[in-house]
Amino acid sequence: MQPTYEYDAIVVGAGQNGLAAAIRIAQQGLSTLLLEQNEEIGGACRTEALTLPGFWHDVGSAVHPLALGSPFFSSLPLENYGLRWLQPPVPLAHPINHTKVAVLHQSIDKTAALLERDAHAYHQLFAPLVANWRSLLPELLQPIIHLPRHPIQLARFGSLAIQSVEHLVRTRFSEETSKALLAGLGAHSFLSLKAPGSAAFALSLALLGHAVGWPIPQGGARAITQALSQYLLSLGGTIETGVQVKSFQQLPKARAVLYDVTPRQLIEIESLPQRYQRQLAKFKYGSGVFKIDYALDNEIPWIHEECQRAGTVHLGGTFDEVALAESQVCSGSDADQPFLLLSQPTLWDSTRAPAGKQVAWVYAHVPFGSTSDLTEKIEQQIERFAPGFSQRIMARQVSSPARLETMNPNLIGGTITGGANHLWQLIARPTLSLAPYRTPKKGVYLCSASTPPGAGVHGMCGFHAANAFLRDFYRGSKK
Repeated sequence: MQPTYEYDAIVVGAGQNGLAAAIRIAQQGLSTLLLEQNEEIGGACRTEALTLPGFWHDVGSAVHPLALGSPFFSSLPLENYGLRWLQPPVPLAHPINHTKVAVLHQSIDKTAALLERDAHAYHQLFAPLVANWRSLLPELLQPIIHLPRHPIQLARFGSLAIQSVEHLVRTRFSEETSKALLAGLGAHSFLSLKAPGSAAFALSLALLGHAVGWPIPQGGARAITQALSQYLLSLGGTIETGVQVKSFQQLPKARAVLYDVTPRQLIEIESLPQRYQRQLAKFKYGSGVFKIDYALDNEIPWIHEECQRAGTVHLGGTFDEVALAESQVCSGSDADQPFLLLSQPTLWDSTRAPAGKQVAWVYAHVPFGSTSDLTEKIEQQIERFAPGFSQRIMARQVSSPARLETMNPNLIGGTITGGANHLWQLIARPTLSLAPYRTPKKGVYLCSASTPPGAGVHGMCGFHAANAFLRDFYRGSKK
């Protein structure tokens, strides 16, 4: 006798990957239930009034180049559900000192022209990648071990990506502006800039900046979540909030369950073979973040005008300074002068602050689970490039790694990447497998950022996990 199922699929965790998995399954006309333990969906992809009434801050992700570049997101009619993208005039600025600032423009030519002696080298490095971005990006947003559709392009990118940022810079660039720009981009890896594979992040983020920009969603990250959830409901999917899943046994009967959780949580919820559990237990989480959200009474007083036109600002100074800060964090210490990522969305989105006021979002990398208070160090670093910043502060919300994990259990130890990005774990994420979304237990899948292609608001982890489920249970039905 065939078992009776209440749903074809249940997705546990309504972050953007959980939403993507549910959407992909519901698109096939299959009954889909999405469960979220919080009262609001979105995971870290949310926007809340964290400081003062009327000041709307992104809980996690704030700038979203991968969302515009994602093959999954771009296939959805999210504009019909209120999603609007805003493009700052400058995607990224990186002040180095009082006289120098590195700037990433969407135009390669404009960016290269500011790099003086390195103009040709920069153009030579990025022009071929950007020219082929529509075919290259889908190759990058899936497991490293796959049969590529564009092997030559992928091989060219891979030969560069496997390098360290330090090697890439040392062998190609001489200008301090070029080196600092690549250092800041590479620091998004949460790796030492000497680590093999760290160049992949610098190359990918610069590629996206030139191809699609570094956009912000009008209204904040919640606009992405709202659009995805409304589209899922239009497909007949069901969303339930306030449901904490502590054991698979409490779930309704379904053909499959897809988990938007990290390996540590999956072990706690599911009954899995011991060997696989041991493999998951070895999964490394990497460095965390210390985040501050600010309500400001005016714009940040940058010393460089270019920073005033940038949606994102990297604060860390020279290549050597950024490299030192990241190496200190990777060795388990707080950085003396932390590298910062800062977003200032209300320069272009007036819906998120009262008239004339601003919000800013900034974080520094810290060792996993750090209990240090970096508020003073962070504000000193901002003041270095924006004297008088502290006088603009009306209120601040400080989020330590512990607080971040309380807000979202997937952010274990303050880790926002779903797991460490070192080279082996990019290949074996969460384990070495040709089908990394599948677990040994039939009908159980992992769809979080702890699977390929990893962190970022792109939905591809959920998309690929859902496709694995569809191949296993509904061969031939996938559209």
